[in-house]
Amino acid sequence: MNPVRVIERKRDGHENSREELEFIVRAATNLSAGLMSEPQLAAWCMAVVWRGMSAAETATLTLAMAQSGDRVDLAGLPKPWVDKHSTGGVGDKTTLVLLPMLAACGLTCVKMSGRGLGKTGGTIDKLESIPGFQTALSIDSLVAQANQIGLALTGQTPNLTPADGTLYALRDVTGTVKSIPLIASSVLSKKIAGGAEVISIDLKCGSGAFMQTHEEARELGDCMLGIARELDLHLGIEITDMDQPLGSAVGNLIEVQEAIETLSGGGPARFRELVIELCASMLVTAGVALSHAAAMTQARASLDDGTAHQKAHAWFLAQGASVSLQEITALPLAPIKNEIKATQSGWIKRIDAGVVGEVVVDLGGGRRSKGDTIHPGVGVRVQKAVGDPVAAGEVVFEVYAAHDPTEAAQQLTRAIEYSPTEVAPRPVVMERLA
Repeated sequence: MNPVRVIERKRDGHENSREELEFIVRAATNLSAGLMSEPQLAAWCMAVVWRGMSAAETATLTLAMAQSGDRVDLAGLPKPWVDKHSTGGVGDKTTLVLLPMLAACGLTCVKMSGRGLGKTGGTIDKLESIPGFQTALSIDSLVAQANQIGLALTGQTPNLTPADGTLYALRDVTGTVKSIPLIASSVLSKKIAGGAEVISIDLKCGSGAFMQTHEEARELGDCMLGIARELDLHLGIEITDMDQPLGSAVGNLIEVQEAIETLSGGGPARFRELVIELCASMLVTAGVALSHAAAMTQARASLDDGTAHQKAHAWFLAQGASVSLQEITALPLAPIKNEIKATQSGWIKRIDAGVVGEVVVDLGGGRRSKGDTIHPGVGVRVQKAVGDPVAAGEVVFEVYAAHDPTEAAQQLTRAIEYSPTEVAPRPVVMERLA
């Protein structure tokens, strides 16, 4: 097959055939074979950015990438087999609460998570702030643990969808990351390779998310649904608010502590509402609950009756945590604490999630490049949400820093907008796609 002709077909607005797409995936899986060079693969990615892909093309690419490396075999584990994915956000500790909730409701959850890069924190970084917690499990260990307690999580391995790893690395350095079909196929190929039959997508939109607008998020969601129809996947998608931080805590250890607080029946109201909504959606999509109302009741009960907390305890213990959930909530944060107070009275009109995320990265809680070291104890606690009343001098942010937080305080002061008149709270779930 002539790689130049394959690129030219997409460049000129034609569909690539199944054979051509499988050829591209084989080339990306094994660059040393010389089927296509890195510049040729990058050129094809750019052609996709300009010309797009049909639903059939995107589904073919997704399945070929899922089959390009190891597959997790969940045969013999209790069904349904589920996974969730968030497109990333500021303060997004959803996985830490949602997985125990799903397991408590009888679903089998096997998840592979990544590290954070930029302002959107990674689940693996959060879990590694827990003393002893092991984030690298073999596939055999992953399956055995899921069989025992109903859930298991590991970091991504190079043998899972290796073609996607190659293509993403090229997209990252050639300005071709922001392509709807390439994003959708990247996300869902990993979920299929991980063995999931039912998938929940928490699709963030706003200043703290990759998709900045509701329209962009809906376009990505519709693309994913197109793949699901082609491949007969059970997929539920919630478009959720990321124009303000999710919950109160933004950081690593501080987010784990807030997740445990939520598993214990407390936690910020908007965050609790989101995890209950996501759990309920998964129960309906998986066919475990017959209605959304019944699913909401079941999801809420898993938090209120302590069963999700028990699953989290078993999960952390199984993956090597050397401290209990209660002891984790008492672990110290970074030593320098600074309070940022409201400059006027009124109502909170906006809290720029993107700015809050950048502040945490600057404090050492995130990374600009893959080699950066994370400081697990730094972070920001957001004491207000959009729509809350506020009085001048009232604390709106708490900063936990390892060095002078003056610049962080200045940035956070600019991140908040006030209104002299009442402001309606923002809905945490903006739209539900199915």
